[in-house]
Amino acid sequence: MWKEIGDREFGKLRPNLFSSRIKSGRNSSIQLSNHKEIVSAHRGAVNSLQVDLTEGRYLLAGAADSSVAVYDVQCASHEGNGLIARHKSLFVVDKQHEHGHKYAISSVTWYPIDTGLFITGSYDHHINVWDTNTTQVVMDFKMPGKVYRTAMSSLATSHMLIAAGTEDVQVRLCDIASGAFAHTLSGHRDGVMSVEWSSSSEWILITGGCDGAIRFWDIRRAGCFHVLDQSRSQLGRRPPLLVRSTANKVITSKSSSINPSSSVKSRPPQRKTNNGNSSKHGGLNKHSSQLKGSVKQRLHPGMLSTQDRATAHYGAVFGLRATGDGMYLLSAGSDSRLRLWDIESGCNTLVNFEITRLQTSKPLQLATTQDSALVFVPCMTTAKAFDMWSGKTLMNFRGHYENVNCCWYSAQDQELYTGGNDRQILVWSPSNFTTGEVDEWRKGQGAALDQDNWSD
Repeated sequence: MWKEIGDREFGKLRPNLFSSRIKSGRNSSIQLSNHKEIVSAHRGAVNSLQVDLTEGRYLLAGAADSSVAVYDVQCASHEGNGLIARHKSLFVVDKQHEHGHKYAISSVTWYPIDTGLFITGSYDHHINVWDTNTTQVVMDFKMPGKVYRTAMSSLATSHMLIAAGTEDVQVRLCDIASGAFAHTLSGHRDGVMSVEWSSSSEWILITGGCDGAIRFWDIRRAGCFHVLDQSRSQLGRRPPLLVRSTANKVITSKSSSINPSSSVKSRPPQRKTNNGNSSKHGGLNKHSSQLKGSVKQRLHPGMLSTQDRATAHYGAVFGLRATGDGMYLLSAGSDSRLRLWDIESGCNTLVNFEITRLQTSKPLQLATTQDSALVFVPCMTTAKAFDMWSGKTLMNFRGHYENVNCCWYSAQDQELYTGGNDRQILVWSPSNFTTGEVDEWRKGQGAALDQDNWSD
């Protein structure tokens, strides 16, 4: 780290490159925190976690005992022995509350632009919108079945919609502004266990169902516009936009140098019309050919049915996570497969993630780093960190005594939070110093002590 700081001071490293190197170094050294502890207030399995997107300070947790709690991960409530900072819950709402959930809470979500509201979804068929300050329910949506997952778009400026995946085949959009259902999205043939908003557009919603299908919806239109098919594949990731544009320029320059006469446009033959004006023979034909090319070829109804029934996994889709740039989608299924999809082409990138087994009893919450270089996946009693583009296992996080259900990565502190069936919330933090860095720092301190402190 000290070398990078020196290069940054001398101008050898650009600020963005320096920041990315420091963050990647911290992410590669994540381990069970020895200075921070979350004192769990839950008596059931922790099913969902989220740190607020505005301050990065408040951790929201929902559990199977129908309780939801908020923790301040920045300010400790108790210092234990001067070494470990213990963070207790600021408040807990359980089934004893007047408007609390009666069954397990499956999903918790912060309101994207303010910590004054949060949303909970439960197996009691209800989605509640809570006022954080008063811990009272300000809005209640009755769903047709168990609520598996809720989500709100962090980019939305034109709507306040909650996307809800339930055991019903339809995806419902709940409008906080009106307190009613905006509309329903029909297309899945079984329950919907995962919903994810696009990170590049506030209008695009991605859903994964128990029928093995992953569907893309434009909520401004009727019907889904794309269904992922695991048989469509491409090898590896697409090159960056800058590299592709440079390659296109090189190809264009080569073609022009090989055939220089092709750059000179041949003048089409002209003929005189009755009024004396000249007209081109190929103009009408060219326009008609362009019109034919722009019209999408109609498919046989049987082919449309085949495309609509395409599956992304051999079994239910339990988890979805879009990368920060909105170009790729990560999916986890009951077939114990983790797949990386190119959203633009809709192809499976064939990245082989080294996964042994995924639990299939409930939805999984995946997490990625800010640069999407690492993906954190609950794998039975452990959480694993995979390289996004190679699929190799880089880290194993062992600390839970039972299955891990959810992961949440905090980009502000580069910390990972995991919740499991053992009712615990564990904090995984980057190590403060490595042995080499400590030795280097001590040498620097010793050299500073040897300097003369008097003046001439």
